Amino acid sequence: MMNVLEFFKNLPDKKCSKCGNSFEAQADCYGNLCENCDDPAR
Repeated sequence: MMNVLEFFKNLPDKKCSKCGNSFEAQADCYGNLCENCDDPAR
């Protein structure tokens, strides 16, 4: 069985569903948009 830490280290980068750019996932958020695409002024 794979170590839990190794499992999470090997997950692919999270990608924005709108522009496709990779972004760092926020610990308290399950959103699928990067900061640029999620900006309300945009």
